[in-house]
Amino acid sequence: MTAEQLYQRDVYGQTLVKLGAEDEGIVVLDADLSSSTRTNLFAKKFPGRFFNFGVAEQNMMAVSAGLASCGKTVFLSTFAVFAAGRAWDQIRVSIGYNNFNVKIVATHAGITVGPDGASHQALEDIALMRVIPNMKIIVPADGPQTAEAVMTAARTSGPFYIRLGRAKVPTIGNPGDFEFGKAQMIREGGDVTIIACGIMVSEAIKAAENLAGKGISVRLMNMHTIWPLDEDAIIKAARETKLILVCEEHNVFGGLASGVDEVVSLNYPRKVVRVGVRNRFGQSGDPADLLKEYSLTGADIEKAVLSNFPE
Repeated sequence: MTAEQLYQRDVYGQTLVKLGAEDEGIVVLDADLSSSTRTNLFAKKFPGRFFNFGVAEQNMMAVSAGLASCGKTVFLSTFAVFAAGRAWDQIRVSIGYNNFNVKIVATHAGITVGPDGASHQALEDIALMRVIPNMKIIVPADGPQTAEAVMTAARTSGPFYIRLGRAKVPTIGNPGDFEFGKAQMIREGGDVTIIACGIMVSEAIKAAENLAGKGISVRLMNMHTIWPLDEDAIIKAARETKLILVCEEHNVFGGLASGVDEVVSLNYPRKVVRVGVRNRFGQSGDPADLLKEYSLTGADIEKAVLSNFPE
């Protein structure tokens, strides 16, 4: 049976409408990209609580802090490269420092943005958000987890960064599989642990299935919550398996792999292999071709395990 393919941003827009009907204190901001981020669904339903700032992401972040200081729960969206990159100072000083109730839902992250090319392919955004105190970070793997991540952010105090892609992604689990701050165990295994987030979870599933056919037992975890990281699950994996491999549609430096490395090195040293973008900029292309070019496919994950697995 083929997994249902969904746009995470469609699910985000639909979830915003549901939340907006439940809570009049929710307001939504966008920076001239509402048709792409799907905040336009909220705008049509609740026009008095939607604000379009045009191409002025820094101003949008500053205003979101002001609204949050008055008791509003603020959801704001733009492309990840503009949210995390262009407006980082405002996120750090106005939102993070004050621990304000602002939920940044950044879409079009990663290499699979595709034809828009390097200027629009955020490969550094998780690293930028990880170093801001108070910021909670979620990279959901599919549509249902996107809905649960957004609802979690709405009911949890403080700032969030939720990272979504542009392309459709396969549904990997069932509603209710998501628990904030806890890794989702997709597959149990005793030889090697694969830790993945976002679109890389579905690629890791393919690799795990092929490796099982070659006699390698894979423990596969969807680490959807990048911060706070599920340290217990990581330490347990380091103790119980021979190798850890981390997969992310992000630069190999500063993102999920760096977080896993930090936990492992301090608690139970174990080899950690990184499958991600190896300190390169993106480029224009078809998303599937780019995954191959940047060695982010299930076949690449399988190859990385086989070449690093201890004899």
